[in-house]
Amino acid sequence: MTPGARIAAAIEVMADIEARRRPAPDALRDWGLSHRFAGSKDRAAIASLVYDCLRRRLSASFAMGEEGARATVIGMLALERGMNSEQIAALFSGAGYAPPPLSAQELDSLANGWERLGKAPMHVRGDFPEWIGPSLLRGFGDEAAVLAEMHALASRAPVDLRVNTLKAEPAKVLEALSWMGATLAPHAPAAIRLPPPPDGRGQSLQGEEGFVRGWFEVQDEGSQMAALYSGARPDQTVIDLCAGAGGKTLALAAMMQNQGRLLATDVDGRRLSAIYDRLDRSGATCVEVRSPRGRWQPGGPEPLEDVAGQADLVLVDAPCTGTGTWRRNPDAKWRLRPGGLAERVKDQQVVLARAAGLTRPGGRIVYITCSLLPEENDEAVARFLQSHPEFTPAPLAETSFGRPGHERSGGALQLTPARTGTDGFYVAALARA
Repeated sequence: MTPGARIAAAIEVMADIEARRRPAPDALRDWGLSHRFAGSKDRAAIASLVYDCLRRRLSASFAMGEEGARATVIGMLALERGMNSEQIAALFSGAGYAPPPLSAQELDSLANGWERLGKAPMHVRGDFPEWIGPSLLRGFGDEAAVLAEMHALASRAPVDLRVNTLKAEPAKVLEALSWMGATLAPHAPAAIRLPPPPDGRGQSLQGEEGFVRGWFEVQDEGSQMAALYSGARPDQTVIDLCAGAGGKTLALAAMMQNQGRLLATDVDGRRLSAIYDRLDRSGATCVEVRSPRGRWQPGGPEPLEDVAGQADLVLVDAPCTGTGTWRRNPDAKWRLRPGGLAERVKDQQVVLARAAGLTRPGGRIVYITCSLLPEENDEAVARFLQSHPEFTPAPLAETSFGRPGHERSGGALQLTPARTGTDGFYVAALARA
């Protein structure tokens, strides 16, 4: 496909997303099925265009002075890709399968729309849903800080790896992946970073010898830092209460040096399906997977009943809106609704109450979200402490990289793309008397 044809395809996919309010992966998959002539490089390039449009959806259309898929794509090419009007006009030639030529109005917007954008409301300049603006202001204090974080959250994310110290050292993995431009990440000692490629296509790692041998796992550095702040130690009884596919479970096993007892569970046993192969590959032998019968519900059978009140540490990687992962999932920001936030807040109180019943006297809960919203972070912790007076805020574990984030009440910490170069993670420790 020609570059112009790829642009036309991106417009088509964006129009489908907007008209049917559907997830971007679904729209891209359906487009590929109905256009089988498009090769893998074409599909990857079109997906990159679509996701860049979703990163700058509001600001691009505002600068162009109109809504719609075509305006969004044109504005994105200028804002995100840094193209000038001549370069964009070359893609919109109308020749072959390229989109029709730019109109006089579109050319005028490319010349003058950026001045208009500078006077736009905060949510337009920051490319986020307007209704979460008050929450972000509570979380970051002022408009300049919010915009700095939202602009960082609209950028492309690098690929971060966690070196599995049960099997390898960072130097070994760095050497194996040097051809990809691998470097040490700035904070976590076992984190390696691969730069985002210019075309937005992710690196393929599953065929690498190091991956097959279990030397490393893909995991954002912020997620690695959150696990390290838990302070899990060898010979402890540790529970990963929202283990999912097992990313933090594997990190905890390495921290515990395969000594002690690490139990991994989730409210939905289906989410645990990927953990078994990852455990085998990693060599983590201290992990017990406890799958619930169906979906766990409050008052139902507790797969961890035999260790109730015995855990030294309960890690709660809580269900949340995922606002801190918008670099990787820009589509998710436009599907977030107030009702969805309210549901996640309820889920967080349920899982924290469950964690309280599993923690021994003198033990700790470490509460983690991949969110930037105070409703899910400081305010969620405050609600829990009010209903569970036997718990108090506790300091996070000391680490070699300190606390390079936004300090929060009670010793909690907020990691963000702008401050730490990671996804947005909130981490708080709570000690039982």
